[in-house]
Amino acid sequence: MCGRYSLSTPGDELARVFEIPGAVVVLPRYNIAPTQGVPVVRTPGGAPRELAILRWGLVPSWAKEPTSGARLINARAETVAEKPAFKDAFRTRRCLVVADGFFEWQKRDGGKQPFHIRRRDGGPFAFAGLWERWAGPQAPAVETCTVITTAANALLLPIYDRMPVILRPEAYATWLDPKPVDRDRLLALLRPANAEELVAVPVSTAVNNPANDDRSCVAPLYPT
Repeated sequence: MCGRYSLSTPGDELARVFEIPGAVVVLPRYNIAPTQGVPVVRTPGGAPRELAILRWGLVPSWAKEPTSGARLINARAETVAEKPAFKDAFRTRRCLVVADGFFEWQKRDGGKQPFHIRRRDGGPFAFAGLWERWAGPQAPAVETCTVITTAANALLLPIYDRMPVILRPEAYATWLDPKPVDRDRLLALLRPANAEELVAVPVSTAVNNPANDDRSCVAPLYPT
């Protein structure tokens, strides 16, 4: 699963990389956790790309109440097109969940060792995501999102057997298209990232506590 990630890339760089018109302002985050507000890129109704802040943990539009999203922070690529909680969003409400690293934990004797996985060049990237809008009869509307995961690549496999789908930049336009896109074409995008483009850096257990949100969460545990 993908349960924590980071984003400290400046807003102007995000605007350039993801072709977002206008100014983009985001605060640096080093330990983003479920149920928090997270930046996503989307094109609602075919509008120009926008950066929106959605709650991490998807709440289906048909849910009776909005608390169910805490359990739906991830959607598996293998079943996302069929699962009732995700299939409608998969057809027309896809988004890019913007990040520059994510965390995974390796089981070891005496505990779990956290790793921060990032691009070799340190640049930002996008998880394949879905978004939804929930509104109750006597509750304010809430917009939420989820991160799609797939099988781990060769880099991640010794740490954990799943990883978030990191989309290639050339796939962004197809993934963001709000019109129905051929299902097989979309599913073909949900594959493991190239292991050679990523590095897995052991970091301190400070990241285990979501209250910790500073550079210490992504600092290498050992000198390089």
